[in-house]
Amino acid sequence: MLDHDSNSSIAECETQQVTITRDFDAPRELVFQAWTDPAQLVRWYAPTGCGIEFRSIDVRPGGRFHSCIHIPQGHQCWCTGTYREIVPPERIVFSMSIADEQGNTLGPVEAGMDPDWPRETTVTVTFAEQEGKTRLTLQQTVLESLARRTGAYPSWIDMLDRLAGLLAAG
Repeated sequence: MLDHDSNSSIAECETQQVTITRDFDAPRELVFQAWTDPAQLVRWYAPTGCGIEFRSIDVRPGGRFHSCIHIPQGHQCWCTGTYREIVPPERIVFSMSIADEQGNTLGPVEAGMDPDWPRETTVTVTFAEQEGKTRLTLQQTVLESLARRTGAYPSWIDMLDRLAGLLAAG
């Protein structure tokens, strides 16, 4: 959710990165754990109808991951990344790069993606405790309009919905 005042120009809005804020009816330690426990990540970290596989995941500062979201129409979306910062239970910062099945970084055209998509983005997730609940803020270093056009933005929303369901189910 981006807040733009009525005086903002379209050009100013276009420079904005993706920012999504979501409140969860769960303690922040549990929400944070859902982002750092591979067994939980495979249950929600892909849009509805898709699956995710982690070829590798090492959730610690400097640790890397190599994952693939399997889309029902047969498409595979491989990526790699590095955990740059992990501050339990407050903050996670990681890079995401387009990759192939072997973990080699690709450009967007090589991967069959929108040519405007960056080779690498940074995702920052913060977890704020609010009276036993959690306010999560996700930021990704890509234009929101591009993320909406490519489906990345609605995918984040869907994945956060799945996470809310997982947390509600205990």
